[in-house]
Formats: sequence, C-alpha cells, structure tokens
Amino acid sequence: MTWFKKKEQKIEPVPEGERVVRTEGIFVKCPECDAALYKRELEESLQVCTHCDYHFRMGARERLAMLFDEATYDELDAEVVSGDPLDFVDTKPYKQRLEQAKRATGLPEAVINGHGRVGGFDTYVAAMDFNFLGGSMGVAVGEKITRLIERAIRDRAAVVTIAASGGARMQEGTLSLMQMGKIAAALALLDEARLPFISVLTDPTTGGVTASFAMLGDVIIAEPKALIGFAGPRVIEQTIRQKLPKDFQRSEFLLEHGFLDRIVDRREMRATIIRLLQFMVNPEIKVAPSPVFAEAPFDAGANGNDPDSKLTAEALRSVATEEREPEDEKRQAREGLKSEV
Repeated sequence: MTWFKKKEQKIEPVPEGERVVRTEGIFVKCPECDAALYKRELEESLQVCTHCDYHFRMGARERLAMLFDEATYDELDAEVVSGDPLDFVDTKPYKQRLEQAKRATGLPEAVINGHGRVGGFDTYVAAMDFNFLGGSMGVAVGEKITRLIERAIRDRAAVVTIAASGGARMQEGTLSLMQMGKIAAALALLDEARLPFISVLTDPTTGGVTASFAMLGDVIIAEPKALIGFAGPRVIEQTIRQKLPKDFQRSEFLLEHGFLDRIVDRREMRATIIRLLQFMVNPEIKVAPSPVFAEAPFDAGANGNDPDSKLTAEALRSVATEEREPEDEKRQAREGLKSEV
C-alpha cells in the first residue's frame, strides 16, 4: 500500500504575464523617495511618508477628523452647493462637471464646514478638498466660508480654515471673484469681535484663495514643501523672462521671506493649533454683543449674496457711505470754484 498517489492531471503552468504578486491597494509608492509604503502605516502616519516626511494630499473629511477632538464634529451647510449661473460650457457643460466631481469624491462641494471642539475650544473649521474641481472657489464655497465665520462671531468661537485650492472657479466668472471680498468682509468683522482666525495652507494653495482669506489669518501656518502662490511659476517665468529661484513658491521660501508664521508637520498640526488657541482665546475679554446674522436658504443663482443678511447690508451701507462722502466734498469744491470764477 502506497502512502502517496500521484494525480493523473498535471499542474497547468501559469502564463508569464500573470506571474506577479498582486499588491494593488496594499502598498503606495512615495513620489519623493520612491519607497514602497504599507498603506495602513501611511494612514496611521496621517498620509506622511515615514522615510522622507513627504506629505501626501488629504481629503477634507480626513482633515476634519484629524483636527477635532475624538474625530467628532457636526457638518454644516451641506445643502449649499453650486449652481450654474452662467450656463457655462467648455469641452463639457459645467453642470456635468459638478455631477462628476460629486460622484468621484462623494462631497457636495469643494469645502466642508465642521463645528466641534479642538482641544476643548469651541471651533469652526472649513476644510477644502483639491479633488473637487481643483478645490476651486465658487459662489457656494464663498457662501459656506462666510456662514462659518458668521456663526463663529455669533457663538464667540475660533475659526480655522484649511486651504487646498487652485483659485477662483472660472466656470462662474466674476461671481467667483466676488467671494474674495465677501469672505474678507466677514473676516474683518471677526477681527473686530477679537476672535482668533488660524489659516492653514496646504499643497497647493494658489490663485484667488491665496489672494483672499488664506493670507488673512492672525496666524498663518503651512505644511512642508506646499506650493503657495498666486500665479504659477511657469506663468511668472514666461512673463518676466527670468529664471526663478530654487523652491520658489514653496512654503520654506515663503517662510524665509516673511509670508508665513510657521511650517508645521501634519503629525504635529493638531497639537500646534491647540497651543495657539490656548494662547489666543481669552475668556476674560469683555466685548460688545455680536450681531445676529440671518440664515436664509441659499440661492445659487443669487451670486451667493443673502439679501436678508445683516452682514451684507451693513457692509454695503458702510462702503457706500465712505464712497459718497469724498464725492460730496469734491462736488462742493467744484461748485465753490465755479462761484469764485
């Protein structure tokens, strides 16, 4: 009696094209040092290479979970989404691009608003996601960030923004550019209320976002080697016809030239922001009551302005008054000159 018996059919050889170990979704290659990174370890290190400290890009929801206490927060203004006020069409309709971006990212818009506790401090955070149409700022993005600031003024809370954007959204034309001044006006009221605003710049932060709220923080911090600027380096080189310095528009270059307060590793970002809030938030400060802002349903076709918003009405009224007074003085001077002649 034999212990082993040979099978009649032979083992079929594996084709050469299939003689590979399948590691899809298990390892990620670092673009900086070419190291093979175990995906689970990369997630534990907050998407930072453990060999060379290269910072991979992160989504908006991951950043919010990283920042808030126990990764718990309330999402705000999810119903505020972009319309198509200009009926814009390039190689494909703008509405189609929006639907594709929503399906690909699972996000309603290029920014996600969250409210919760950061180190025990009441904080409102707006995190942008570059995967949603390049993190571009349109009417809905401007409205969401403005609402976030208004709520912070109402509740006397801190504001943190995490920028990752290619700039204003061209499919919405001038309406997208209007959001720069709109957010800046809201931040001016936040400053008058003596509430902290921390701006975090990530790779990339460019265009109209850099030219507006991203550079208006009480403290401006950035991740290592993040691309930060207005126009791209290639456009600048073509315009001035000169070779730009090494690492131009990288966060280290901006820190050296005084545009940033600090560069912070992502793994230390939460602890750094908590320390800043401990220094900036003083419960003993007594100020006048904050204005109560109206929250009307968002109309994407109304260029992002809420006609019932006290912020909008007061800002426009003050600007109109400031512009009218010099004109009145000039007119009186002209009339006086004519009477003398």
